[in-house]
Amino acid sequence: MEEKELEKKLNHPADTNGDGRVSDEEHKMYLEFKRKELDDQDAMRDAQRKMAWFALFGMLLYPFAVVLANWIKLESASQILGDMAATYFVSVAAIVAAFFGTQAYSNKS
Repeated sequence: MEEKELEKKLNHPADTNGDGRVSDEEHKMYLEFKRKELDDQDAMRDAQRKMAWFALFGMLLYPFAVVLANWIKLESASQILGDMAATYFVSVAAIVAAFFGTQAYSNKS
């Protein structure tokens, strides 16, 4: 059992066929996989950042939507928007808090 554990520790992750050495082809595949993995992580962070900014702008523009609906004499629309405000702000605040919380946690570790 110890021999297999030692063998796993000695093998490089790029060694796909398990022969104990990394060929040029295995090395190229490993580098390509790592590059794609980094690209995916970067795209995910960009998407999360855009989502958080979109949510923040929505929080800022929501009151203007209520005022605009009231200004153009859509009383029922302004009433509905006003009634939805509590749920909307709590939901958006949770999204933004989760984003900034994960960013703070990942930067800390």
